[in-house]
Amino acid sequence: MSTPYFWAQPFRYMRYAAHQYPALFWSVMIGVQGPLILLGGVAAKKKFGWDRPPIPLSYPVPNRPRRIPAGYDDDDDDDDDDDD
Repeated sequence: MSTPYFWAQPFRYMRYAAHQYPALFWSVMIGVQGPLILLGGVAAKKKFGWDRPPIPLSYPVPNRPRRIPAGYDDDDDDDDDDDD
């Protein structure tokens, strides 16, 4: 069997390449699909109206005074950092 040429018989060449060079063949096939999926995904998102809620840009602050927790402060009696 002679080696088929891509431009003469593309499907026969793709079958030949899949058997003879599988890693190269599948890496090219996956690489070609990337831009197609990107463009198709954007078009499908617009067509079907798939929208995500916007990402929040700030943390919602409660509308009340802040309660300071008790019992977690340092003791004022033990001042070990005095350099007298």
